[in-house]
Amino acid sequence: MAGLRKGEPGPRIYCAGPLFNRAEREEMAEIARTLEGAGFSAFLPHRDSFLFTDVHREFLQGGYDSAEATGMIQQAIFCLDTYEVISGCQGLVLNMNGRVPDEGGVAEAAMAWMAGKAVVLYKADSRSLIQGNDNDLVLGLGNFGKVSTIPEIAYAFAQLFRSRRLGKGPLLPPTVRSAVEAGRRLSRLLVGCKSLADIVPIIVSLNRQSRRA
Repeated sequence: MAGLRKGEPGPRIYCAGPLFNRAEREEMAEIARTLEGAGFSAFLPHRDSFLFTDVHREFLQGGYDSAEATGMIQQAIFCLDTYEVISGCQGLVLNMNGRVPDEGGVAEAAMAWMAGKAVVLYKADSRSLIQGNDNDLVLGLGNFGKVSTIPEIAYAFAQLFRSRRLGKGPLLPPTVRSAVEAGRRLSRLLVGCKSLADIVPIIVSLNRQSRRA
């Protein structure tokens, strides 16, 4: 693959997009596999992190109130994904398929663009909102270009990384830096988890630390 030197680990790519049903999750998994087959590393949220519904169920089984559990899990997901996008990965692919692009994926793509990461937009869906065109503010995140097949995603990243150096990230505002650091801690702690139940005390601890900060 052009742009990747043999024997060197490829840049890590955050895979952003819809994950609300089996077909969407399978498409996102195919994107990650294709990137990895081309020599990149990939972060796929539902594979490399955790799903809200699974962890929420563990909280309820542990006796937590549903609303309290929801707030803590949402904070954990936000911090973890913010860390992965801004600090853990060097690029992001946004899967725009759907009647409208997934709002979480768009937020992640905007973070990546603001952080100076390589962003590739993928869309194989003809549906759109504005007179047959995609939203300009979303298209701009990918320099007003997009690819329409999954193999093209890896090729587009290879071309982008040929012309850019992977250096230090941008200076972050205090609130963003705080979220990134919380996500970094969470990411490291999750490595040792052997079951979903192990995640609950980690998220509770993260929530308590944020309250004290």
